[in-house]
Amino acid sequence: MTILLFVMLGLFIFMMFRRNKKTQQQQATLQSQFAPGVEVMTSFGLFGRIVSIDEAENKVVIELSPGNLATVHRQAVTKIVEPVAAAAEPTVVPDDASSLTGHDADRADAVNRAETVNETPEESLKRLNDEGKKDS
Repeated sequence: MTILLFVMLGLFIFMMFRRNKKTQQQQATLQSQFAPGVEVMTSFGLFGRIVSIDEAENKVVIELSPGNLATVHRQAVTKIVEPVAAAAEPTVVPDDASSLTGHDADRADAVNRAETVNETPEESLKRLNDEGKKDS
């Protein structure tokens, strides 16, 4: 039983070191891809484009929007943002929202509501009061 415990402990330690090594390799690969003009995201969610990199002080200057610069630590830049490919065909949005539903009953309700738009304020109050009495 003691041997099994030591084997489990050894396996746990081995996996922990292996994971740390993988993380360091990924971070090194990411930082090797840093160059001016690359779109990046910081660990705190800011998106921007790298303007310059100071290797000596581990600082990166990021342009958040035209004219707005931020200086962050090199390790704060955690992701390179790949540009999103444009959709093959544009999404067609109909002018009439009623065409989005497939139910004829919904269309009939929409027509009835459209007819009640032309009523006077007194007629609206009467209609609303009558609807309240039906529900009770």
